Amino acid sequence: MSAPPSTGSWRGDAAVSTVRPAEEILLGFARALRAAGVAVTADRERTYLGAVATVGLEDQPAVYAVGRATLCGSPADLERYDLVYAAWFGAERPVAARRAPHRPQEVMADLEAGQGSSESDGSEDEVVRAAASATEVLRHRDIASLSARERAQLARLFAALRPRPPRRRTHRLTPARRGVVDGRATLREMLRRQGEPGVIRRRHRAERPRRVVLLLDVSGSMSAYADALLRLAHVWCRGPGHVEVFTLGTRLTHLTAALAQPDPDRALVAAGRTIPDWSGGTRLAHGIKAFLDLWGRRGMARGAVVVLVSDGWERDNPEGLGEQMRRLHGLAHHVVWANPHRGHEAYEPVQQGIIAALPYVDSFVAGHSLAAFSELMEVVGDA
Repeated sequence: MSAPPSTGSWRGDAAVSTVRPAEEILLGFARALRAAGVAVTADRERTYLGAVATVGLEDQPAVYAVGRATLCGSPADLERYDLVYAAWFGAERPVAARRAPHRPQEVMADLEAGQGSSESDGSEDEVVRAAASATEVLRHRDIASLSARERAQLARLFAALRPRPPRRRTHRLTPARRGVVDGRATLREMLRRQGEPGVIRRRHRAERPRRVVLLLDVSGSMSAYADALLRLAHVWCRGPGHVEVFTLGTRLTHLTAALAQPDPDRALVAAGRTIPDWSGGTRLAHGIKAFLDLWGRRGMARGAVVVLVSDGWERDNPEGLGEQMRRLHGLAHHVVWANPHRGHEAYEPVQQGIIAALPYVDSFVAGHSLAAFSELMEVVGDA
């Protein structure tokens, strides 16, 4: 990767109208870092671009180091920086300059292998752009169409997902700097001052995370997405808030305990041992009814955000699915249905099960790619 021809265009100067391709990549990385939860301000972006111009793009370890120094504001940001760096540039640590292959797949393979030469021929700009482009394309690819190698690459990108729990206001009032006047606390403050006026105490209704319930279809028609759905559920379980996970097939399976392990691969192995009806038939109405009878009416679904991920194929009576969705909608705060086919341009909800369920669905979204999963998390966080 060669150094930029002029320093001025790398320092975020408003007078510079021409945007370098390398600057676009670096700014895109900074904004991806902001989306992952790191407080990257415009000043930090300008400092980052100036620092990269100072050390030179040919020194990739230095570029990696100055990014950590300028874009991260606390030790807690460093882990997210490494994850986003790995997802954006396609490598967990800086690699040496090398000649760019012709295809993005070859770029990704070489970056993962850490191969390279010490020569700088001015082509590392192209390597970084190709790697970032290949990663972004992979995020938007339909998971069912990926090869085994691409699925392994995608599995590493799940670590960059950051679920945001939905919030709800509690009924209990807590002390606050703003809000309604707390008469009792204000009076006690005056008594402590022997009747002299004091600070007016206030209180407001606090917020707490709202429960999220995932109902994942692992039947035969969803087998191409099952591994990715379990990885998504594992990320959700490891995140903040209270999350419960169930699988739907020919029966209902509670999977939260199996996904509690920190390592995603071990969690998936434990989940595979727990699910008895993997790639079996589809009985959505039966599974949702079992969830409502055994768990939902006891409180798990009350006021929760329920996410159902399924293609909508129902072996039993579709009207039964509509009835159970009506019951679920009456208990839950928000019902989200993520359908893998929803991400295809020509898709129309023509399955009888989908037609019966849609009147009781608050958000109907796509669920076919990593980018769709990220958007799904945003929908749940805003519910």
